[in-house]
Amino acid sequence: MRELGLGLLTDLEPADYEWIARRVDDAGIDVLSVFHDLLYQPAIGPLLLMARVTERVRLGPAALNPFTLHPYEIAGQTAMLDRVSGGRAYLGLAKGAWLDRLGLDEERPLAALREAVEIVTKLLAGDESGVEGERFRLAPGTALAYERERQRVPLLIGTWGRRTVTWAGTVADELKLGGSANPDLIPVVRDWLGNPDVAIVTGCVTVVDEDGNWARERVRAKVAPYLDVVAKLDPTLELRPGQEPSLDRFAIAGTPEEVAARVEELWAAGAARVELGTPQGRTTREGVELICSRVLPLLGR
Repeated sequence: MRELGLGLLTDLEPADYEWIARRVDDAGIDVLSVFHDLLYQPAIGPLLLMARVTERVRLGPAALNPFTLHPYEIAGQTAMLDRVSGGRAYLGLAKGAWLDRLGLDEERPLAALREAVEIVTKLLAGDESGVEGERFRLAPGTALAYERERQRVPLLIGTWGRRTVTWAGTVADELKLGGSANPDLIPVVRDWLGNPDVAIVTGCVTVVDEDGNWARERVRAKVAPYLDVVAKLDPTLELRPGQEPSLDRFAIAGTPEEVAARVEELWAAGAARVELGTPQGRTTREGVELICSRVLPLLGR
């Protein structure tokens, strides 16, 4: 399986989401992911807008977290998106970031994710047996009081942590390495997963432009604020103190030909899907257009 996805930050106007959705649906991009980052628009709004104007592309949040959104609400949003899209939704879950700004208790993140998956799974399936967890409780008899399109949707877990990756191998359909474009990391994570049936997704900041040098400078500015933090999570780099990591391990940038070559490299390393993330280009619309009209044909799509 070799898929191409698009990842959107939620800072656009409603008309932009609809234009992007129609364009990628027509072009043949496989998946549209919407980030649920703190301070930005909640992912569910753009996803519902895009679901209404598309017929083929799969859609989902990458990713919701059980610290700002109770698993019962996650199940409800997932059921709604799946219904509106006619069964094209997926659910992405992750610990989340910047939660300290809200004074939230981030302890035992793996327990929170485990219980969120259990609660969402039971609610979508109509299982009313309840959950009594460390972080969350679902009283027996609690249900979603409406029809669901499906009793289960594909599950994506986003993480860099080895323990969470290993757990994801027991419950998830996909494992996402957000903020990585490093082909060397993929076989390492594959070993951690311990399950060959779980697909690995890589996603990162992407800039495509006919001027490759401009694209690289643009992506450098976008990645720089968090590069030091993310670089420490990649066990394949083995950086010396003060050594700056290579930008191409964490971002994709360049001409359409260069971007297509990076996608092919990640596919060859074992990524089932490569997700080209915001800002995509000089503007998101311009970047999406170049991806659809120039990158996709180079990938034989």
